[in-house]
Amino acid sequence: MSPLERLTDRVRAQLPGAAVITDPSRLRTYECDGLSHYRATPALVVLPEDVDQLAAVVGACAELGVPYVARGSGTGLSGGALPHTEGVLVVTSRMRSVREVRPEDQRAVVEPGVINLDVTRAATPHGYYYAPDPSSQQVCSIGGNVAENSGGAHCLKYGFTTNHVTGVEMVSPDGEVVRLGGDAPDAPGYDLLGAVVGSEGTLGVVTEVTVRLTRLPEHVVTVLAGFDSTDRAGAAVSAIIGAGIVPAAIEMMDALAIEAAEAAVHCEYPEGAGAVLVIELDGSQAEVEAEYDDVVQLCEKSAAFEIRTAVDPTERALIWKGRKSAFAAVGRISPDYIVQDGVIPRTALPEVLGRIAALSEESGVRVANVFHAGDGNLHPLVLFDDAVEGAGDAAEEVSRAILDLCIEHGGSITGEHGVGADKAAHMPKMFAADDLDTMQLVRCAFDPAHVSNPGKVFPTPRLCGEVPGRRKGAHPLQEAGLAEVF
Repeated sequence: MSPLERLTDRVRAQLPGAAVITDPSRLRTYECDGLSHYRATPALVVLPEDVDQLAAVVGACAELGVPYVARGSGTGLSGGALPHTEGVLVVTSRMRSVREVRPEDQRAVVEPGVINLDVTRAATPHGYYYAPDPSSQQVCSIGGNVAENSGGAHCLKYGFTTNHVTGVEMVSPDGEVVRLGGDAPDAPGYDLLGAVVGSEGTLGVVTEVTVRLTRLPEHVVTVLAGFDSTDRAGAAVSAIIGAGIVPAAIEMMDALAIEAAEAAVHCEYPEGAGAVLVIELDGSQAEVEAEYDDVVQLCEKSAAFEIRTAVDPTERALIWKGRKSAFAAVGRISPDYIVQDGVIPRTALPEVLGRIAALSEESGVRVANVFHAGDGNLHPLVLFDDAVEGAGDAAEEVSRAILDLCIEHGGSITGEHGVGADKAAHMPKMFAADDLDTMQLVRCAFDPAHVSNPGKVFPTPRLCGEVPGRRKGAHPLQEAGLAEVF
């Protein structure tokens, strides 16, 4: 009997029958996350309902040497939850209890399957909300947010997931339940919590998260500004930040992204706009009113041809609906697309957007641009039709070239979507071999058997137990074609 067969028998004995999936047609439901360009059917799917069940599965995987991958809602866009074809997919969607909301401590304690927006819904009656807001916040889960260190439109002012997580309970790769951090803003000792947030499931599976809640602002104003080009919209962004104003959000969409959003949700953005900015200000009423006057003037100086201000929550929601639906809306104008995620300095926006336009023209591959303009986090949507021979490869080439542009301008290959399977090959472009070795040694300290989400983040796995430094001769696994030297 193979290790996987033995594991399946053990899991069936420990979990309810409905929590174990082996039927091939049902397994295919889990063959990809939000990055559907990469697909792999897991050998087994389990849906634990509590930490004890999850720990039993992970412990059995460690004992039998069977790889596993954790998955929340499956909305990730880097292939971080791409299954292992000879392993187990551990789905946390049934662990979705909001255990505590403590306004007196500005904390909430939630299970990993809790939907992002549901944390805010639970906190709002107490006058608080959960600030990190990915565009997929209506469906993405907190466990996945922790794994990817997700951001969102309001991360410019409020920061990413790591700035709002004070503690986690997690199952380590050997099946042990451990706690990191707690209620305090900063725990003493090594920052193991900081290593876990954003580790993409390679250091274990989070089973409980203590998050920081933010007080609801006294006043919020949402502005929509239309420009005839991304250059002029970018100039307005630079002017606003340069004036010392830190909005809650500054989002930009180009003409192609606007076209897609209009087709999908009829958001009624300014007609003929080459770009729009969605600018949101929050805080005390006096502060917001003063900043609003400055923002309008700066947009006008940058040649905004139309400026609208939401007069009620309905108008505010409609403005945001266009931006929040942008990724999915692109499906209205293209059968397939790649959502990329790179970061550049704000000052490089005009040049990089110009280079992306040139890449698009030269290759014949359309690119729609949606991004967090305030912090230079780009989300180019590379459009293609996979039914056309070679179209997918051409889109991948343009996507890679965009990441190269980000690195060339002093940026990063990811801002909030993670590295996953999609960008692992790009890691050596940002980090030296010694850097990658050091990172992998940290991973090996948590997961020496290399069973927790293997094959992600790094271009090739370090063989745990090896001495750091240049290798002499070929490793046996290298000779067998199972590993490579990077």
